[in-house]
Amino acid sequence: MSANGDETERSASVIVVGGGPAGLSAALFAAKNGLETTVFDTDETWMHKAHLFNYLGIGSVGGTEFMATARQQVDDLGADRHQGEEVTSVEERGDGFVVETDADSYEADYVILATGANRDLAEELGCAFTEEGVVDVDVDMETSVEGVYATGAMVRPEEWQAAIAVGDGAAAALNVLSTEKGEYYHDFDVPDDAARVFGEHVAE
Repeated sequence: MSANGDETERSASVIVVGGGPAGLSAALFAAKNGLETTVFDTDETWMHKAHLFNYLGIGSVGGTEFMATARQQVDDLGADRHQGEEVTSVEERGDGFVVETDADSYEADYVILATGANRDLAEELGCAFTEEGVVDVDVDMETSVEGVYATGAMVRPEEWQAAIAVGDGAAAALNVLSTEKGEYYHDFDVPDDAARVFGEHVAE
């Protein structure tokens, strides 16, 4: 259920591979708006080495603290987060995808890759790459393989910033939602929505 009261039937499923800023951002938008969302996070994000004071709206926060807050947001919105479960392969099957991990096998309608500079899964899926050796995506972060998205450092040779990665993840999830709805989807909340979701804990 979206915080703005708009519900998408839980027939569409999204698997997010990677639990850094890009992956968790994608998971947040997907889960918040009613998509069945699963996240695989091996906790190898560079954020644990970072301290943010170049992120708009945040004065200063440690990378690990930032990640803890982001994970809590995703969990609270209903995503199924598999901490420490590594994805070993992704392949197309029928109208969707099969994701294999070191523990089990999962199916999804869409896959959002957020594995940092590791682009092996994209290569395995047959995604096109640019001359610079990064995954080739459109403005919505979709790769040459329909239903597969790549984000963050996967698609940029050097511009590795948390703020950019978060935007990539949001763009990917919103495009999935637009595809499912058959029209452009906007995730926009107003103060009454926040009050309904958070009650007395809403930020002023």
